[in-house]
Amino acid sequence: MTQSDLLFLVLILITLTSLIVFVVQFVRSRRGGSDDGRAGWWEGPWDEDDRRR
Repeated sequence: MTQSDLLFLVLILITLTSLIVFVVQFVRSRRGGSDDGRAGWWEGPWDEDDRRR
């Protein structure tokens, strides 16, 4: 396996990953996303600590 073959495989992997992420985001937005009252996976309990009481 030459260096150009490895570069080609890495570029294919990056392209496929980007395409999968795009499709998943598109499907989630068409389905309504996370409007069911739950926070997203990036919004943990630490976000509640910053709220004014």
